[in-house]
Amino acid sequence: MSRAVPITVAKGDGIGPEIMDATLFILQQAGARLAIEEIEIGEKVYLRGNSAGIEKESIESLLRTKVFLKAPITTPQGGGFKSLNVTTRKLLGLYANIRPCVAYDPFIPTKHPGMDVVIVRENEEDLYAGIEYFHTPDQVQCLKVITYGGCRRIVRYAFEYAVRNNRKKVTCFTKDNIMKLTDGLFHRVFDEIGAEYPQIEKEHWIVDIGAAKLADTPGAFDVIVMPNLYGDILSDVAAQIAGSVGLAGSANIGKEYAMFEAIHGSAPRRAGQNLANPSGLLLGAVMMLVHIGQPEIAELVHNAWLATIEDGIHTYDVAKEGKNPHTKQQVGTKEFAQAVVERLGRKPQQLKPVKYAAASQTLKADEPPPPAAKRELAGVDVYIHHPDTDPNQIGAMMHSVAGDGLDLIMITNRGVKVFPDPLPATLHCDTWRCRFQPKQGGAVSPRQILSLLERCVGGNIEVVKTEHLYTYDGKPGYSLGQGQ
Repeated sequence: MSRAVPITVAKGDGIGPEIMDATLFILQQAGARLAIEEIEIGEKVYLRGNSAGIEKESIESLLRTKVFLKAPITTPQGGGFKSLNVTTRKLLGLYANIRPCVAYDPFIPTKHPGMDVVIVRENEEDLYAGIEYFHTPDQVQCLKVITYGGCRRIVRYAFEYAVRNNRKKVTCFTKDNIMKLTDGLFHRVFDEIGAEYPQIEKEHWIVDIGAAKLADTPGAFDVIVMPNLYGDILSDVAAQIAGSVGLAGSANIGKEYAMFEAIHGSAPRRAGQNLANPSGLLLGAVMMLVHIGQPEIAELVHNAWLATIEDGIHTYDVAKEGKNPHTKQQVGTKEFAQAVVERLGRKPQQLKPVKYAAASQTLKADEPPPPAAKRELAGVDVYIHHPDTDPNQIGAMMHSVAGDGLDLIMITNRGVKVFPDPLPATLHCDTWRCRFQPKQGGAVSPRQILSLLERCVGGNIEVVKTEHLYTYDGKPGYSLGQGQ
């Protein structure tokens, strides 16, 4: 018998303690070798004045065990409270979120029998970087952060996941027809790394039509990899159309650490009533068992769960208030856990049994740095606050500060070019992006930009932000205006 593996457990809020107790009961009865360290997170910690929802001592436990089994939490209403999930993912470098979305037809109703899709979501970057600014009374900004290294890690993980789990295809979703630089980088990296896996079928979809295809014909997909925001939204959609968000577990994987959880919330209205379905957390724990090198226990638990579903032993959400014809007995949280334990050692007869093998879930090798390129400063975008709604007036004002080799090239408002040649129907806010570059092209010095900003200050022009413009091997590393 191998030694017990240390893990950190948090029972969370709402239904969290009930579904965690049920999950741990099943794991223990199945023979999982776990040394549990329990921590407190969530609402009570928030309300003690800790804006992160987790204490220092709890973080030390996570750093020590490197494995976190987490129940849902409640984030109090009102400002000042950080998302604990986002905090934990960034703190532990959990860059990959993996969400299997499987149909259990006919026992759990779905319009998509046979659906078996795994969504691999980048977990740290994109708009979830949380970099936001209220620049002016009329404009707030959220920065979409995509890095070469971040793209390579998540795309590599998706292909390695496919190989490890005998998947045949990896699909990439982006919106690079509009966000040509950020999502364009993600798509380019997908093509680069995909070329290293000739045995895997590869395809790319623009996310809007890809999402429509996923909702209508999920059987067309196998593994889907995508940036953070799209992955967050579409993994919930995929779980729901497979049968229920309440049945989906998820893994958050980093280079050294990992977190496992259900994808649903804490459902405080259902707390303390022995009603909640522990399946999402249990299936997250199954992923944890594979991760910590106990695949035989993962297989035992997962097959027993499938047999329980197949036998019609269902919690209220699956029973659908008596409307599910395959429900033979509606049970509570504890009774469902007991039913799974009673079926340990059994395999389902109609649903496909699972088979797990020990395999590393993390990627130890570092990805290479971005390709070398000649990088030159080519100008600056100066964002100003001005309440005037006439682009021609703004243009005249900004022409007055041009000079020292920097010319006013254009002005945009909300990403739309409004100067020169404004159109009367364009809606304007009070923030204007003014682009300064040499008309004949060529490199620009930082001192030229500083001189421009000094002239803006001298002219009582309120600058709220600047963005330097760079070229890479002579190609623009910035958008060209009007959303392009």
